[in-house]
Amino acid sequence: MSWYEEAVFYHIYPLGLCGAPEHNDGSAPVSRLNDITDWIDHIAAIGCTGLYIGPLFESTGHGYETTDYHTLDRRLGTNKDLVSFVAKCHARGIRVIFDGVFNHTGREFFAFKDLRQNRENSRYRDWYCNVNFWGNNEFNDGFSYESWGGYNIMAKLNQRNPEVQNYICDVIRYWVKEFDIDGIRLDAADVLDFGFMKQLRRTANEVKEDFWLMGEVIHGDYSRWANDETLHSVTNYALHKGLYSGHNDHNYFEIAHTVKRQLDMCPRDLKLYNFVDNHDVERIMSKLTDKSHYTPVHILLYTLPGIPSIYYGSEFGIEGKKTWGTDAPLRPQLNLSDYKDAIAENPCTQLIAALGKIHSATPDLWYGDYRELSLTTSQYAFARGNVIVTVNNAPSEASFDVAAADGEYTGALSGTKAKASGGRLKVSVSGCSGEIWIPAGKKFKPVTKKVKPQPKPKQEEKAKPAVTKEQRAGKSLEEMSVEELQEEVLDRMRANGPVTDQMERDVRNNIWHDSLVSWVRSFRR
Repeated sequence: MSWYEEAVFYHIYPLGLCGAPEHNDGSAPVSRLNDITDWIDHIAAIGCTGLYIGPLFESTGHGYETTDYHTLDRRLGTNKDLVSFVAKCHARGIRVIFDGVFNHTGREFFAFKDLRQNRENSRYRDWYCNVNFWGNNEFNDGFSYESWGGYNIMAKLNQRNPEVQNYICDVIRYWVKEFDIDGIRLDAADVLDFGFMKQLRRTANEVKEDFWLMGEVIHGDYSRWANDETLHSVTNYALHKGLYSGHNDHNYFEIAHTVKRQLDMCPRDLKLYNFVDNHDVERIMSKLTDKSHYTPVHILLYTLPGIPSIYYGSEFGIEGKKTWGTDAPLRPQLNLSDYKDAIAENPCTQLIAALGKIHSATPDLWYGDYRELSLTTSQYAFARGNVIVTVNNAPSEASFDVAAADGEYTGALSGTKAKASGGRLKVSVSGCSGEIWIPAGKKFKPVTKKVKPQPKPKQEEKAKPAVTKEQRAGKSLEEMSVEELQEEVLDRMRANGPVTDQMERDVRNNIWHDSLVSWVRSFRR
């Protein structure tokens, strides 16, 4: 049993939250990190016991093109500021993990600068993957190299090189010694070398008891990355997708199937890192068709097997959608004073705070076996040990009749009392809601406010097309903007039959130019 298995995480993208400039101009450090220390009390107040924060170290832009692993990004402050920040988190009982960007470096990292300067004679030429001095790139370096996702601002490290391995392991030792961190989230773990990850695990075992390694993995058999030799956990993108689409489609079978598949695939003691949004994906409030589904989504987040995580601001119910060429809307600057009464007045925050308290006081939600009890498209019930969870995505009240040990139960969110007899528990749950039924003995303060659906716009208020056919006339697909391509797709859909609201949403949510061009070309004219 380790601290992270029992934790609820809060996730901060610091360059965004602090309102740092988009580009690092090399000027004197500005201690913006000190301006967000008041968030530490807020994190504790909503029941979070772990903080995942990053990227933090010197970079040229968004933080994932590291130029110095030993220095806090000057846009956030100095190393002294970071030491103080972590110490204040620890004083409030909050463990801290940093973002470890070890798959690649920025072009201004010392080893890559030496490679650019000395080319074939650089002692660091083998620090990077597939360096080809017969090639070139958009920076006219006179050589090409492997990068993350084809973005040459992030040059891929050769993780099989013992010098690279030793260097990164020394970075981890430095972070523990200098900042006293409790773990690392490994960026792009799904493309890290497995031998390299084993070396990182050996270092983790060395530097601190219960030091946690969690990796960013998008899909696949998660146990390939998370096991006794490599990482302790990975990001649960499969459940992330199921949680919002299972509600949008009124299909709890998708969520239950995802849980069962993962339990069949992974060891029982593997606890995945669960989330509904983060710095790379749209906010849950922007993904949900019915905003009142915020409640059952988060009840599931906190009660299904795994370690729950909240992305900063989503506890207030804020929205955030990707736009062409930037993730900035997903990473906004926020002022906590704008939400000073949120726990008392904001139903989203009130729910998250209640779930945090329930989770921290209920060991069955950390270690209890999962058992599916009841499942329909709109209702879902399961047990975690002796605790029973019921959720309802329908707008009307629903009744549940499930297997349960005889005795008294209390709804931890509502305070409702219920009694199981004859091995059955019969309870009702209001529409777009849920409940966590705790055996007698625990008391929780009921949640008094309910997350309500967002009013649907009147038919006459429906948005008009952003661009007309006349504006698109004469343009090639490559010349069209994203908005023009979206209208082109919709026009071709309409030519084939009625376009539903969901079809239009799917088109509007696609903001990738090349994808839209391919979509248009897929229609036969």
